Amino acid sequence: MSTSHSCYPVMVPFEDVLFQVRKALQVGPSLLYGLLEELHEARVFSTPFYRSLFKDGGQSLAEILFNDEEDLARRLSLPIWQKWDVSQVILDSALNIEEDLSAFLNSPDAESQDMIDTIDSGLDLLPDQLVSDIIDSILSEDYFEDILADPSILEDDFNFPCDADTACTLTSENAAILDQNITRKRKGKDASKSNKTPTKRNRKATACLESPPNRSTPTIASEGNFHSFNSFQHVLQLSSIPPITNITAFDSPPFLSPSGGSALQIIQTSGSLARPLISTVVPFRHTYVIVSPQPVSPVTQILPVSPAVGTVAPPELTVAVLPVGTLSDSASKGLPSHPVDTLSPTKVDSSNTCVLADGKPRKNIDSPPPKPAAKVRPEAPKCVKDFIHRAKPYIRNVCSAMRGGLGMESHYIDMHLIPRKLLIKSGKNANKCLEKELVVLSDSERKKSQLDRSQVFQNNLPRPKHSIAILGKTGVGKTAMIQRLCLDWASGSLSQFQFVFLLDCKNLDLKKSSYSLKHLLFDLSVSPRCEESDAVFKHVLSSPEDVLIIFDSFDDIKDFEGLLQAPAKSPKDTKYTVKQLFSGLFQKEILPGCTLLIATRPKEVLNQVLRKMDSLLELCHFSPEDIELYTTKYFRDSSIQEKALQKIQNKKYIFSICSNPLLCWTTCFLLEHQDGNGEALPSTLTELYQKVTSKHLQLASRENSSLSNPKRKEIPQLCKTAWEGFKNHNTHINIDGSPELVDYCLKSGILASYGRENHFEDLYIQNLLGALHSVQSKQVNEKMLLAHSVVQQKKRKVQGESQDVMQSFVTGLLFQKARPDGVSILDGNVDVQAKRKAVETHLLNLKLNELNPARLLELFHCVYETSNAKFARLLLKKLPDNLSFCGTQLCSSDVYVICHLLQHSTTLKRTFSINLQETSIPISDLRELVELKCITSFWAHTGDTIALWEDLHHSNNELNLKGAIEKFTLNPLKATQGHHIENLPLLVHIHREKKLPMSDFVPTLNEGVPALRHLQKLEFELGVQNGPEMFPKLIEVLPSLQSLQHLDIEKNKIGDSGAEKLAGVLHFLASLKWLNLSQNCIGDAGVKKLAKALVRVPSLQSLSLYGNLIADNGAEELALVLPDMKLLQDLDVKFNKFTDIGAKKLSAALKNCTGMKSLELWNNCIPWGVFEHLHQQDPRIRSL
Repeated sequence: MSTSHSCYPVMVPFEDVLFQVRKALQVGPSLLYGLLEELHEARVFSTPFYRSLFKDGGQSLAEILFNDEEDLARRLSLPIWQKWDVSQVILDSALNIEEDLSAFLNSPDAESQDMIDTIDSGLDLLPDQLVSDIIDSILSEDYFEDILADPSILEDDFNFPCDADTACTLTSENAAILDQNITRKRKGKDASKSNKTPTKRNRKATACLESPPNRSTPTIASEGNFHSFNSFQHVLQLSSIPPITNITAFDSPPFLSPSGGSALQIIQTSGSLARPLISTVVPFRHTYVIVSPQPVSPVTQILPVSPAVGTVAPPELTVAVLPVGTLSDSASKGLPSHPVDTLSPTKVDSSNTCVLADGKPRKNIDSPPPKPAAKVRPEAPKCVKDFIHRAKPYIRNVCSAMRGGLGMESHYIDMHLIPRKLLIKSGKNANKCLEKELVVLSDSERKKSQLDRSQVFQNNLPRPKHSIAILGKTGVGKTAMIQRLCLDWASGSLSQFQFVFLLDCKNLDLKKSSYSLKHLLFDLSVSPRCEESDAVFKHVLSSPEDVLIIFDSFDDIKDFEGLLQAPAKSPKDTKYTVKQLFSGLFQKEILPGCTLLIATRPKEVLNQVLRKMDSLLELCHFSPEDIELYTTKYFRDSSIQEKALQKIQNKKYIFSICSNPLLCWTTCFLLEHQDGNGEALPSTLTELYQKVTSKHLQLASRENSSLSNPKRKEIPQLCKTAWEGFKNHNTHINIDGSPELVDYCLKSGILASYGRENHFEDLYIQNLLGALHSVQSKQVNEKMLLAHSVVQQKKRKVQGESQDVMQSFVTGLLFQKARPDGVSILDGNVDVQAKRKAVETHLLNLKLNELNPARLLELFHCVYETSNAKFARLLLKKLPDNLSFCGTQLCSSDVYVICHLLQHSTTLKRTFSINLQETSIPISDLRELVELKCITSFWAHTGDTIALWEDLHHSNNELNLKGAIEKFTLNPLKATQGHHIENLPLLVHIHREKKLPMSDFVPTLNEGVPALRHLQKLEFELGVQNGPEMFPKLIEVLPSLQSLQHLDIEKNKIGDSGAEKLAGVLHFLASLKWLNLSQNCIGDAGVKKLAKALVRVPSLQSLSLYGNLIADNGAEELALVLPDMKLLQDLDVKFNKFTDIGAKKLSAALKNCTGMKSLELWNNCIPWGVFEHLHQQDPRIRSL
């Protein structure tokens, strides 16, 4: 770190601190506990944070480190980074001690080696009976788990009295002491657990009793007899177990852990245990270790990317030996070709028998244990039964009503849920908005994975499902789904829960520290008054697995900074904020085992808790059939039903937005209260909500004449409040001094009452009123309007979905040709035309080719709301030829708006290519887009595209089928996820057979699939995790890509076996010019196969084998074929493993390659002088 002479401390990059913390977590247990304690004493860690490390959700520090080391590293790094000037000294000291200890263990000097030899000569094995008693004692309780959590237990249990100069010997009397210590430690564990702290370092061993004469006893050496460092662990050596070659499992059944979990195994090492397997001095002979066969998460070794010209060599590739995990197939023949099963030392075959390491089968005792029987609930006291008996009808009464006086039983439409997967990211942008972290599924994948309401709490995973999030945009029906689940419980359907506590976050004071857990559950939830709340709450604490806690409108918790940093710790009478209580529940600090269900918008919150959720479920929109069903339920009269549905279907935009249940209800409400049957529905969202809001106010005035015109004059105040709420991301309304206006808005349906507070009924109404204020009030000038409510080039969207709606309403109001029959607060002194001109100029000045897909979609919606064809054509002229909505989930209304705008391009004679990958676009909407004449090519999910072709073929629409096949493109194909490749073999089958899967010959496919014939560039970027699995599918596809010119397979760890498979198909790629096989763990065997195949690719001009494991033999194979590759111009073999011998072979071959421009071959195995000499002989030889 560089130093600074200023008064301000130097701020190091956070990634550098994270790297140091990761290294520190690799030290021995004793050192790690001591390190954390020193950081606490130095006030780097606060006391609550320090205590949380040793009981995170019921887990010990050892369990946390075992389950999620990366998460622990990031948690520790933040406070360390904030006080780096203090933390650096402590970390450096710990790492130096670790390095000295490692050097001592691996290369002991003469003095220490003599010491070890002396101790070794005096060691004997423990008596068999004593070992058996010790193991039985350890495994009889949860003592073994305590050792993992606190290694100091071992120090205490094996702490025998001894002289400083006398070796510790274990006699029968000492064995009794040992057994007493173990028993006493177990008995006192519970009482002392709350006071347990990490062991201090440099704890001294005391003297032990002298051993009786003429008796052979084992010696247990004191830590102080070895070295000044004390991170040594105690290991028992067992005499009753026969020696076994290498590390194997015994024929005897494994010990069962006291918790009933995975069986424990005793394994024997082939010699001394050396680091990093165990951090201790154990150089004595065979050592037996009790291990729990839990899976260990593999650490992926990621090699650096290929350096650009002029960069320096990556440090990882300038050492003599590559890091572990980058071995090629030929260099690691002893390793299994398939992933190692870390659950057990044995391997399980399909017949449910185990096969030992020597190949002998035996009964499978390591198979997964049967599912435990359902827990029998203890008999609930009468007061608990009475509370539950009263709670069910109470919740049934509260949750039976829907908006507008509709009933759940009569009007609720069951909607499907889609399990969403998380795209794990790393780096500085890993915690961006939720929408970008969720994997966007294709339409076909969404249909296959649909769940119904009864499956919300079903769990098919090995881990518990205690936290569930229901995601959905505004109005999609999250609250209705929550109400429906509560009704299910009230009717006895959710029998796994005794208690259901429904909390609406709009009702909660989020900043006030006045809530206990009991107060939150019994006073603030939807539940009847409980007279004996103490007794019922006590029962809740005793049976947390029977409790379901629901947080509805979770996005109303605005400030999520530090949400999980200060969780509530006590379920008793301690007062906390709602955020602290939620954090305590979520992190299992209080009421561990309960189930949490939250409902929220997908773009608003959850950034901090997303990675820790057990289940993410997205609520689907209405399908066309659902819209029809809802309309028939809303209108009882069959004649009205038919007319209403006809009006909705005639307005395609209105029909598309009715996929949102709230907007479907809004449309039906407007149809119900239209003055004339011949009146058409609006064409834009702005006009729709203007009319609906006006209708609400009219109905409220008719019901109560005292609330009419005088109070409508105060609407501007209401609009101003809505605008301020939008800017502050708040739906709460507080109009002081005007209770009559509040009453008027409540009766009109603009506001809704939540306990003592009033909120806007929905986001659309609030944003319409806020947009009216911004457009028609002189208090908002042009600059403020552009800053808060217009599409920006790159500015971060703070309000998320709310800002999308506001932008549409503002542009819609500004470009209205005439004042509609709706709400207006127009101030005569306001120049609306000036604001319109400012917005128009801003939108036209946007660099449309630089807008990301989400911003481009927002712009399309704003342009549609203007209903201005001239303005639409002006923007169309500036659109790029290649439109991309990749990564942005498209619904029916989005597709309609895109199609409507692009239809104007026919008069401009413009054509476009459109990227619809990762959009979840429904197949019916995909068809509408593809049929546009201005669309010359499209790229969508391969499976959905094939489904579209089949749909067109079955409907005998051959003309559109021909267009859909010819417009489909894959070039350039950048495969970053598995589905980009897994559907390609089916496409190749269609290409070869010239017919669709479920049909006969298709004339349009007479020449195959054009997308495959014209594919020129393919980038296979699935990485080291998924690349090896999907690579065979790529090999299956490659022979059909005869126009392929660019093939990039960098960093996919295909190894020698993958190189051999690739060599078998390279001769099909007659047009290939550029091939990148860098960082794929390819060794000499793989290069030998590739070299022979590369000669058969006559057009190859550039070949990269950078960062592989090619040694001298592989370099020689390349040198032999180099002169035969006539068109090859550039060869990159940097950072491989060949020496000056291989380099000279390649240099000699280069002399016969007059057409080559460069040969990059430097690596640290080549002496620099030899490389310089080769470069002087031929300047085409380069280092970088």
